[in-house]
Amino acid sequence: MALSTSVTTRSKLPDVGTTIFTVIGQLSAQHNAINLSQGAPNFACDPQLVAGVTQAMTAGHNQYAPMTGLRALKERIADKIATLYGTQYDVDSEVLVTASASQGIYSAIGGLVHAGDEVIYFEPSFDSYAPIVRLQGATPVAIKLTVPDFAINWDEVRAAITPRTRMIIINTPHNPSGQVLSADDLNQLAMLIRNTDIVVLSDEVYEHVVFDGEKHHGMATHPQLAERSVIISSFGKTYHVTGWRVGYCVAPAALMDEICKVHQFLMFSADTPMQYAFAEHMQNPASWLSLAAFYQQKRDLLQQLLQDSPFRLLPSAGSFFMLADYRHFSDEHDSEMVKRLITEYGVATIPLSAFYTDGTDNKLIRLSFAKDEATLRAGAQALCRVKPR
Repeated sequence: MALSTSVTTRSKLPDVGTTIFTVIGQLSAQHNAINLSQGAPNFACDPQLVAGVTQAMTAGHNQYAPMTGLRALKERIADKIATLYGTQYDVDSEVLVTASASQGIYSAIGGLVHAGDEVIYFEPSFDSYAPIVRLQGATPVAIKLTVPDFAINWDEVRAAITPRTRMIIINTPHNPSGQVLSADDLNQLAMLIRNTDIVVLSDEVYEHVVFDGEKHHGMATHPQLAERSVIISSFGKTYHVTGWRVGYCVAPAALMDEICKVHQFLMFSADTPMQYAFAEHMQNPASWLSLAAFYQQKRDLLQQLLQDSPFRLLPSAGSFFMLADYRHFSDEHDSEMVKRLITEYGVATIPLSAFYTDGTDNKLIRLSFAKDEATLRAGAQALCRVKPR
């Protein structure tokens, strides 16, 4: 029984309530549905990583870490970025270990965006960007990616930039579409914001999950963008430990100073034993260099298993996700399609409309292939049974 209160509340996010994600989660539990919805692996991480955490705890590393992170881990992060992308970040002043990528995103927006500012972002999008911007008293400005290729129309971005634009949020590889930015995209972005004070917040949590031999075109690969970008990444996504909630952020020192002012009061420091384990694990570059092939095999398997399904699959160039089109056999709203897939076929997916603030329905659902083979086979089998309506 909930407590009653005589206090009158005034919500900062009055339009945020129960989301379709919650509805899907409850329905899935009720129907014991196969989970192709959540972007979280259902398989184990490397046992050596767990052993590393246990060893760190046993060795007594159970108190606060330094505010910006364990130096050994920060050194590994800086070395990895320099090797892969060519930008050298200062370990002491430009690398921050965060308590999840989400906390890094909040700290970056909280530290750099002021009341009255505008922040451009692209929909469909990860659902936290716009609410965090609004909590700063700033205005999120949504630009829709083109459908079905989910590309950025840079002419629209140019038209949306005003004197109040403080930040542009980029996400590559992209959740939920599975698309990636190209080198040409980076050049166009750099030209648009040259000679401005616009900061790029680049959500690159799937940086190591880019397929078909392509390279990840992140902000650190482009010197002009690196000097005005905050890059966010995730140990959870890279090492199959999303529940450990550890990520990192890199940025030029002047930007990082402001981010750390928020971080120190929001979290102070990320989980200490996990940092020791990641620092040790990162001595082996294969732990991230092998990730693209690992997930590409899962992507290819799911594509193959769904060849005889009624769904038409859109290409996935990166991330844990692919989109499936059903417009040719049903005119149901995507949220209704997803509910029917759970209740009638026992498989959980996500409607793409959940990633738009206005609920745009493109007759597309998101599938996650960050699952073990048995789950992918069972989920595909269920989707192959779907009947037109």
